[in-house]
Formats: sequence, C-alpha cells, structure tokens
Amino acid sequence: MTKYEQAADPAPPATTLATAPLLPTYAPHPVVFFTGSGDELTDIEGRRHLDFYGGHCVCVTGHSHPAVVEAITRQAGELVFYSTAVQLPVREAAAEALVEFAPRGLDTVFFCNSGAEANENALKIARLVTGRRRFVAFGGSFHGRTLLALSVTDSPRLRRPYEDLLAPVQFLPFGDAAALAREDLRDVAAVIVEPIQSMAGVREATSEWLTALRARTREAGALLVFDEIQTGLGRLGTPFAAQHYGVVPDLMTLAKGVASGVPMGAVLMSAKVAGHLAPGDLGSTFGGGPLACAALLATLSVIRSAGLMERARVCGERIRAGVAGTAVTAVHGRGLLLGLRVPGRAGELKTFLQDKRILVGGSADPDVLRLMPPLTVRDSSIDALIEAIASFAAER
Repeated sequence: MTKYEQAADPAPPATTLATAPLLPTYAPHPVVFFTGSGDELTDIEGRRHLDFYGGHCVCVTGHSHPAVVEAITRQAGELVFYSTAVQLPVREAAAEALVEFAPRGLDTVFFCNSGAEANENALKIARLVTGRRRFVAFGGSFHGRTLLALSVTDSPRLRRPYEDLLAPVQFLPFGDAAALAREDLRDVAAVIVEPIQSMAGVREATSEWLTALRARTREAGALLVFDEIQTGLGRLGTPFAAQHYGVVPDLMTLAKGVASGVPMGAVLMSAKVAGHLAPGDLGSTFGGGPLACAALLATLSVIRSAGLMERARVCGERIRAGVAGTAVTAVHGRGLLLGLRVPGRAGELKTFLQDKRILVGGSADPDVLRLMPPLTVRDSSIDALIEAIASFAAER
C-alpha cells in the first residue's frame, strides 16, 4: 500500500448516477469522478485518485485552481457571452497576454474552441496564403478529427471512412533528415508538425531536424505550423516548444490547457501571414468567449506567479531519477510531458497504477505510458507514483 492509499478519503455528497444517453466515444473508465482539486480527483465513493493524466494534458494549473475559478466566476457575473461581432476588453487582454507569452514574431491571434479547430484553421490559412493544395505531415502524427486536421493525422483507422474527402497529404518519417531533404516542398501549402509527438509515445524531434525543417519550408515558400496543443503552456519548462528548440514557425496551434479546462483553442501567426487575411476569411461564434478568455488570463498568471515552468523541469527530472532501476527502461519527453517505456508490460503497469488509484495515459505505442499531470503536481504525489512503480517491479 502506498502512502497515498493510506490517506483519509472524504465522503462526497450523496448522488445517484443514471445511465446517460451519451454516445460512447472512448472505453469508459471504471471509476466515476465527482470532484477535483489540484492533482487529485475524488470518485463518487469518496476515494481520492492522483491524476497524472490531467484530463488528457488539459489541467495545466490543476483541477479547479482557485485563481481560475475566481476569474471565471467574476466574468460570469459581468458577461457570460458575446460573439466576436463586438469588441470585448477581456478578449483583447487575453490576446495580448498570449502574444506576450508566445515566441517573438507570432503576434496575431485567432481564437477558436478546440485543438482540431485550431489545426483546421491553420491549414485553411495556409491554403489562403499560398494558393497551394498539398500538405506535408509526419508518421505518428495526431492533429484532430475535423476534415483538414484528419487529413494530416497518421491514423488509417480514423482516415479510412473519409478518404475521398481528405486533402492531399504526404506523410514523411518523423525526425528523418534524409527523407526531409528529398521531399520537394515547392507545391506544399504547409508542413505541420508536433515538436513532441505525444500520442505516438512521446517521440521527440531534435533541434537540428526542426531547424532544417524551418529552412526547407522557408526556401520553398511553404508555411511551417507547430502543433503545440500538448507541448505548450509551460509543460516542457518553457512557454512553448518553439522557445525550447529555438525555432519559430509561421503559425502555432494551441488548445488543451490554454484555459485550464474551459474549452478554448487558438492559432498564433506572424504579421506576414496575418496580412494576407481579410475580415470574414475566418470566423467562430464561440471562439474567444468571455469565460474562456478570463480563464486564459488566470492560467497564464498562475503559470508565471507560481513558477510552474521551472516546476515542470524540476518535477520531470525527479520522475526520471525516481523510476530508474524499475520496470521502466527509458523515459521520453521533457518537463511534464513524459513517456515511460515498459517493454511488454505497459498495459499491466497502467492497470496496476489504476488499482493504486493513480491515473496515467496510454499511447499508440503499446510499450509507452504517458504522464501529463498538472504543473502544480505535489512532491508527495510524485513520491507516491515512484513508490507504486517500484512496487510493481518488486511484486511482478
């Protein structure tokens, strides 16, 4: 039994769950969660669980961070919604704060509602700006399920029913410099890449390869899109992967934790790209809604004031050191976007941790589990994770 399991569990208010008329989208988790706070979730039976999954890399500031809750509550009392047909101070402030946080040179923002929407719009922008039709993406990529986003997602299972609707795309091997050098990009509208491919098993690009990609796209007149939906918001120890690698794309897409769980996506772009767009070229009713913008402002404030980027670096190293010598043979990724390689036993370890009330994520690589906890994760929670992984190795 871990130290965490020995902690007292508060009982939630009495509640009854009925079968809901929801279309199943994922295999249901065996536990029903009721409340969350920080890096913990409480289920309807009152048991606490440590969240190293973060609602799929979303809960950057933790569950129901007081500053985020206060910002949403205050904004809800002032104005819940108005579309982009009018100017709103909170939306202007959110755009300015996001540009300040982003790499220099990405100084225009388009707000939307999700990562798929962000990627969809980034690719549409590339078509408008270049007049070209073809895209390049990479093996192992995941960019979303809308049609253009799905076009650049390397999942035959997801793509197959819609092949006749998808845009022309060439998939190159991720991180392969020779394959990149051979590809003719002169008819390509955009090259889209995740600097770290989370879903594929936390596969990381090199600075040299991303630098070469930047040079090749610029030379060919193709736009470079960084999908930073999972790598952004301080998770790697820098605001975005672009700053870590020292490579600035033409467009950058964001979502997941940008508003600490309030649905929000964004496309950041250079002034040169933005200069090609006219009013009406893009649109979104709910993009940049007041509640999401208030949550974004609070999220960035917490990341800065609480030193969460440095904490991501420190916690990532603590986990790496702690799992050395266990069933984990390698740790991929950076900061608090980590992949634990457990050859032949990753699924077994995931179930084992789940039984210890510790949530982690799987990946497309059957040997890799993903850790994407809140950047506010506590040392005691990391110790409980390490202890549980060590006990797995000892018991099995």
